Amino acid sequence: MSGKIFESPSERPTFSANRWRQPQKIALEEAITTSVFNPTNTLPETKGGAELPYVDEDYVVDVKNRLSNLELRVQAMDRAGVALTVVSLTMPGIEGIFDAKTAVETARKVNDETHRIYCTGKYADRFRALGCVPMQDPKAAAAEATRCINELGFVGILINGYSQIGDAETVQYLDEPQCEPFWATLEELDVPLYLHPRIPTPGQSRIYRGYEFLAGSPWGFGVETAMHTIRLIVSGLFDRHPGLKIILGHCGEGLPFSLARIDHRLRHFQPQHYKSKLRMQEYWERNFWITTAGVTSDTAFVDTLRSCGEDRLMWSVDYPYEDYDECGTWFEGMEMSQSTRAKIGWENAKRLFKMQ
Repeated sequence: MSGKIFESPSERPTFSANRWRQPQKIALEEAITTSVFNPTNTLPETKGGAELPYVDEDYVVDVKNRLSNLELRVQAMDRAGVALTVVSLTMPGIEGIFDAKTAVETARKVNDETHRIYCTGKYADRFRALGCVPMQDPKAAAAEATRCINELGFVGILINGYSQIGDAETVQYLDEPQCEPFWATLEELDVPLYLHPRIPTPGQSRIYRGYEFLAGSPWGFGVETAMHTIRLIVSGLFDRHPGLKIILGHCGEGLPFSLARIDHRLRHFQPQHYKSKLRMQEYWERNFWITTAGVTSDTAFVDTLRSCGEDRLMWSVDYPYEDYDECGTWFEGMEMSQSTRAKIGWENAKRLFKMQ
């Protein structure tokens, strides 16, 4: 989260629909809560953990309102020329539920409510959804992913990093052997997984002591997710399942700036210590798609574009933690060809999610 971003309606830029000569933008990392499960009120990580106590109170109230306010969301989309939003349960999501049985039951309820409100309701033509799954039980997660795609019509799955099982410090990462049934199913379903950040556990947060406000979105989010991604790569996951499609937000969580260095050093390491067969850059170009969610930096955008190519970069916002107007105005003001803008603004997302 950043500082306060929401101005009064009179202060916001107003965009006319006539301004858009081509199809309007698609946003991908857009958070929601539900009545059956609201992580911002329920789980320790967001209720009083390493993020909200340090953020401006007005911003917190505003964000919590916009997480569940459908009308405000659509109004914000209209102002910024966003034709379609792909919604998902906010961090830390189902992954922060310690009890596996409760996680399985809650994921199903959240997906059903998300489908009812966003995919069949008043604005069904404006929304798609990423399902949540209970990775505390990977086989159940595979079954729920299948239901989300085949029965509810969702376009992919979102996982908020590691899962906690039993207590705050018993952590499961997605490269561990017990997660294999989930990955096999996801590859068969041929839909992308959005790997979303979350705050490091207390036991992993010694380096933030005295600076706890950095453990969340300003820094810790990206570090946690980048390391999780590296684990997935060196575990050999993408050799066993070459068809997997992973989405990372925030211009790749810093990885576009690090992959060359990692590859450069691993060439000197004994290969028995990691299972991946290819260079990290090769997996990056084959198995990963990147969004601009939460980033309005020209430099970061250009470097990310060079790293992954214009066919694998997608515009996004991270609403309501970020602002549609701010991110939309920045993207429209970037110097690029109209074909590149079209790919990043909507065509890549439309193709990846197989949207009509």
